[in-house]
Amino acid sequence: MIRIGIFSRISQVPVSTLRYYDSVGLLKAASVDEFTGYRYYTMDQLPRLYRILALKEMGLSLGEIQRMLEEDLPAAEMRGMLRIKQAELRQQLQEGAERLKRLENWLRQIEQEETMPEYEVIVKKVEPMDVLSIRGVIPNYPDQGALWDELDAYLERHKIHVRPHGVTVYHREEPEIDVEVCIPVQDPAAAAGAPLEGRVQFGELAGIETAASTIHSGPLKEIGDGYRALMGWIERQGYRVAGPLREVYLRGPEAHSQTDPQVMVEIQAPVAKAG
Repeated sequence: MIRIGIFSRISQVPVSTLRYYDSVGLLKAASVDEFTGYRYYTMDQLPRLYRILALKEMGLSLGEIQRMLEEDLPAAEMRGMLRIKQAELRQQLQEGAERLKRLENWLRQIEQEETMPEYEVIVKKVEPMDVLSIRGVIPNYPDQGALWDELDAYLERHKIHVRPHGVTVYHREEPEIDVEVCIPVQDPAAAAGAPLEGRVQFGELAGIETAASTIHSGPLKEIGDGYRALMGWIERQGYRVAGPLREVYLRGPEAHSQTDPQVMVEIQAPVAKAG
């Protein structure tokens, strides 16, 4: 038998790591001197140690490795554990490749414009929400203000408590703009029980599993810059728009103003991989 220090030099595994493996039962010392506490190992333990290191290099946790090394573990279960890890690693590789692509596009934009991008785009999941809404066809985008006034008047008449951040959903673009203005409600049961009037509807605004999102800060008349940035990003990243675009009014305009500089809008686009 050899002392832990020599075993460490042979295996290139730190003494502290060997002690930890011993303490958790992953690689027990062959013998421990009862007087000095020195740990001793045998050369026959190297194959097990190297298997531990190989499995750890594959990304398995120490708990998973310990389970893998159990002598009575069925081969089918071992294959299952490795296939799960294989799938996890493939997913990590894909996510890493996507992050690299985003970084390269961001860097290219900085190099071309000599400045940081004005609009940043992220991919996120949007949860569904219960809303009161009005849907209509309007000739121009600013004309949705009349729909918001109609919805606000209904909410005031029935004293319905709402949550912040109204949402506009564009079901169809120009020339006939099919638009739905939505406001999330605090108490869905109370909202559902209120009498519906005119074009007001109550229901669930569907969530978005994968949404490309950017923030526009400034007058609504300049929001086209945000859309151009978002659409350019979607194309460069190999996505396609897969549903109606949305605007979430984080800080809405005063009296539907197109020039209010304090406006902040999140633009959301459902996306899917192109091809």
